[in-house]
Amino acid sequence: MRTTKTTRLLLLSGVATVALMGPAMALDAQAFVDRIAEVYRPLGYDFTFGAAALDGDTITVDGGTVTIVSSPDAAMEPLTFDTEVTFTGVVENADGSYTAESVTIPDIDTDFAEEPAGHLTLSDVRVDGFYLPAGNPAPSIGLLQLFQSFSTGPLSLTRDGEEVFSFESMASQSTFNPSFATTELTDLASTFLISGMSADLTSVAEEDPAAGATIEALGLTSVTGEIYMEMSWAMADGHMDVTALTFDFDDVGALDLTFDITGFTPTVLDQIYAMQAAMGTGGEPTEEQAQAQMMQGMALMQGVNIVSASIRYDDASLAGKLLDFFAAQSGADRATFVEGLKAMLPAMLAESGIPALNDLVVPPVSAFLDDPQSLEVKVAPPSPTSLLVLMAAAANPAGLITALGLAVEANQPVD
Repeated sequence: MRTTKTTRLLLLSGVATVALMGPAMALDAQAFVDRIAEVYRPLGYDFTFGAAALDGDTITVDGGTVTIVSSPDAAMEPLTFDTEVTFTGVVENADGSYTAESVTIPDIDTDFAEEPAGHLTLSDVRVDGFYLPAGNPAPSIGLLQLFQSFSTGPLSLTRDGEEVFSFESMASQSTFNPSFATTELTDLASTFLISGMSADLTSVAEEDPAAGATIEALGLTSVTGEIYMEMSWAMADGHMDVTALTFDFDDVGALDLTFDITGFTPTVLDQIYAMQAAMGTGGEPTEEQAQAQMMQGMALMQGVNIVSASIRYDDASLAGKLLDFFAAQSGADRATFVEGLKAMLPAMLAESGIPALNDLVVPPVSAFLDDPQSLEVKVAPPSPTSLLVLMAAAANPAGLITALGLAVEANQPVD
């Protein structure tokens, strides 16, 4: 009796061990990289990978090629990468999805063009928390969770040996509720930052002498700055709030975009991806197909509502330099040139046929021309308004201004 119990315990232990080892034993390196290609193809990335090898729960891929497809009929030149990509902590889940603890790529140092000679270096590329959702096509709720964080160290692009663009680092990070890589995602928050950007625009003159001369006159031959984005997104009501999308250039100016919308749910995203997939097959659509696509697009817009949006420019010298530059070209001093612009504004707006624009635009733009600090255009409908309703309101531009809650402000502090 004791022997029988012992035997049964050993058998149960063996079954448990096999069950625990199952995911790692079931891993197939080629199936994993094939799944990467499948998941990213609808997003516009066409991957072809080199040989893939498995060692425990680590998969290494010997380079490959990626082609970015911007539309069904347009694709960029394929970019070949010969560096080894390492996926560590890979797990194949019961539903057919995959996760990996991290993805690392050795430092890149490669030529990408011959005439003119182009060279790229990029270091410290890393992804933490990598996810390949199940499904064919993969649902948008999974595509929103492809990674938890992505970062790189310095990048440098050179043209004929001269650096034309660089940055110190790039980083993107997202948090997911209730957890990462789940089909029960309720909301997420993301940030993105490119810091220490530097662009040398002196080479523009080689392609366009007139533009190069303007860039030099404005003192823009060397530009530095950063790009920053911050957003949150709730899945149930599709509430997406982009609180910052900022392009900030030192001693030049900063452009900041924000928008707050509702109704942009994963279901809407799934429908958009399905429309894109349908448009990518069968060549040029028939008139009936085009009308059906338009109706489907209008139905989607019916459910997406604008809560608010804004675009704001804060000047750090560019506006003043532009006024000085064009004043000199016209043969006038800056004050005279500005007064001329202000006098022209009402006539220019009158051509739009919307009298209400005059009172809305002339005072703030005139104030900005007199003292360039900031200029902001804001939209804040009295209540969240669907894109389809706004399109209908566009037939009456004066009514559209009211429907949008349109406002223009100059030289006001940030809210």
